[in-house]
Amino acid sequence: MKPAKDFPASESVNAFREIIGFLVGDGREGACGIDISKQFRPELEADLHVHQNINAAFLIALCGKNHSGYETATEYLKEMEENPLCSHMAAFYREGLSLLTDEFKDLCSTSGGSVDVADITRIIKNSSVSSSELREGIWGLFHPEAVGILENKEAYTKSLRERRKIHIRQLNPTPIQDVPGEVLFTANALLTVPPPGKGFEDLDIGPDLISTLKEAMVEGQHFWYDHPVSIGTRPENNEILYGLRNLSDSLLYEKKLGNVERDKELTCVLSASVTHEGLHPIVKEYIEGELQKSHNLPGLKVYLFTEADTGKLIHQVLVPAAGKYLPGTKDPAVLLREVVGVDGRYGRHYSFLKAVAAFWQVFIDHGFRATFKIDLDQVFPQENLLKETGKTAFQHLMTPLWGAEGTDTEDNPVYLGMIAGALVNDRDIHNSVFTPDVEYPSPPFKGEDTVFCSKLPQALSTAAEMMTRYPDGDAGIDGTSSCIHRIHVTGGTNGILIDALRKYRPFTPVFVGRAEDQAYLLSVLFSRGQEPALRYAHKDGLIMRHDKESFAGDAIRAAATGKLVGDYQRLLLFSHYARPLPWGMNRIKEVTGPFTGSFVSRLPLTIVYLRLALKAAAFFASGSEEDAHRGSEIMELGVRRLSATIHDLSGKDGRTLDEKYGSEKAAWDLYYDILDHVEAGIKSNDPFALDLKEKAKRLIEDTRIATC
Repeated sequence: MKPAKDFPASESVNAFREIIGFLVGDGREGACGIDISKQFRPELEADLHVHQNINAAFLIALCGKNHSGYETATEYLKEMEENPLCSHMAAFYREGLSLLTDEFKDLCSTSGGSVDVADITRIIKNSSVSSSELREGIWGLFHPEAVGILENKEAYTKSLRERRKIHIRQLNPTPIQDVPGEVLFTANALLTVPPPGKGFEDLDIGPDLISTLKEAMVEGQHFWYDHPVSIGTRPENNEILYGLRNLSDSLLYEKKLGNVERDKELTCVLSASVTHEGLHPIVKEYIEGELQKSHNLPGLKVYLFTEADTGKLIHQVLVPAAGKYLPGTKDPAVLLREVVGVDGRYGRHYSFLKAVAAFWQVFIDHGFRATFKIDLDQVFPQENLLKETGKTAFQHLMTPLWGAEGTDTEDNPVYLGMIAGALVNDRDIHNSVFTPDVEYPSPPFKGEDTVFCSKLPQALSTAAEMMTRYPDGDAGIDGTSSCIHRIHVTGGTNGILIDALRKYRPFTPVFVGRAEDQAYLLSVLFSRGQEPALRYAHKDGLIMRHDKESFAGDAIRAAATGKLVGDYQRLLLFSHYARPLPWGMNRIKEVTGPFTGSFVSRLPLTIVYLRLALKAAAFFASGSEEDAHRGSEIMELGVRRLSATIHDLSGKDGRTLDEKYGSEKAAWDLYYDILDHVEAGIKSNDPFALDLKEKAKRLIEDTRIATC
């Protein structure tokens, strides 16, 4: 990026409008592959057309006065802002016109960027430039991590593996040996109300649950998840039952082979997150009822934590402990309630499902040394694993790589206190468990992908990180003296040793509503002081089969729009979250690229607005009424949720993101300090600590649910 003295603000705005004009086109199909001008039909006044018109008017107005429809489009947006039925949408887009140009001017006024705006404008004006050069030129500005991948897949894969390489100084001398006795398994149960049009008579639940369910459905929805289980879902489509049943089967398989003693039980902690607060009173009864009537789960001890249960842990155990051992702490209950819980955005329950293992070790069973999270739509394909890798799932967890020490390619010390596996889609496992679950997209690119194609770096990272097999002769990685560490991880199929958890204290902030797994490492990305940096060990062969499309298709389709909008929120949140972190945005992007780092952007507002508008435009362009409704739906949901996110990030609610991050870090430090003090008290037979331990045991036992 040229310094401000070489690229004045007025020129940067003109350049921005030229680039957008190239994307949008004028009376023809633009580089986005859609004729936006054709979608602007202000004479049509039906609801769907109004949404389409507002969306097209925004894109046209963003092009500036050089677009033939500029005056009409800007006037239309002003008029719609006075229309009570769509004023919120028009206001959001009108505000975006200034937000985006201001953001671009700010970028051009800094000298540390890597994109030459003048060069991009030159490319788009050159009629002899190839379509691939044009595409890469636009990505160079909006999504630099995508540049070059398509033409250099093998070279980029090799380069990324080399960047992730760890030279091992010492393997873990005491790796996990007894998985049921040492590893606490965790998962999250996501619950929502039945879909519209579902009759209560069709729900196989009791009358008391139906009464509470009716009340909950009157509420507005508070939180959105990828594919929550609807209360009353048939057992064969219930993700909670599916995941637990297959976890039980995996344990039985290990016992059959003699890897686990016959009387061993596997402990699994479930968190229950709901989309509507009115579901709280029935969550435990519903899940327990479904488990009892549908399937026996031999060998599993299941503990279910609702928001009420985590509240009891705070007020009856943690707060009294803080009063005893950390008497100077101000408002410990307020601090802890912010982070210790399971309701809310993904970040909240994700952090709890890690942190609960440390609580378990101190208060319940000191024998636990690690925690491992699964998603309930994922299963261990034990027979396939044994056939192709020579080891079962539990045997993979016993790797001495988990807990090894070494150095990265810059000779920085690292501790592989975390572990990450990979996924294979159910439809692909017949080929091999080592089939990537994300494939490379192919040109031509259309709509939002012309600005930000997240699947490209995701596919590269999947191939280069998740699919690495030891030994890798090309990279010289043998899995004993060397391995790779992982940045790209999935929400399930990852774990952390409890000693690493208590020492480094990583967390995902509660404001993170998407890619909570990717955000978890950011809080401890680099070492503080002399301690080695915490990293994920990649374990080849630790693979789970992703079955969501096989049994939860309806839930996935119902949540598709929310997932898209969540992806846009992710870009805003990651970009802002990186700013208060002590290591700086450039270093964060360098280490976490290409995939995770691509969501840490210098133009987050611009990319999010463009992705939303171009996604809606692509739906409207398809010509089908169903897609037109989907375009309208993504605009409605996108405007509502993105407006709230932008407001939150602005600090207008009284706290900046820096302050929120600082508060959460202080809360987690308090949490782990409490555990350290209580543990010391228990070891010294302090009556207060011993009494707390008994109280904690009773509270935990109350969360256990019957599974047969």
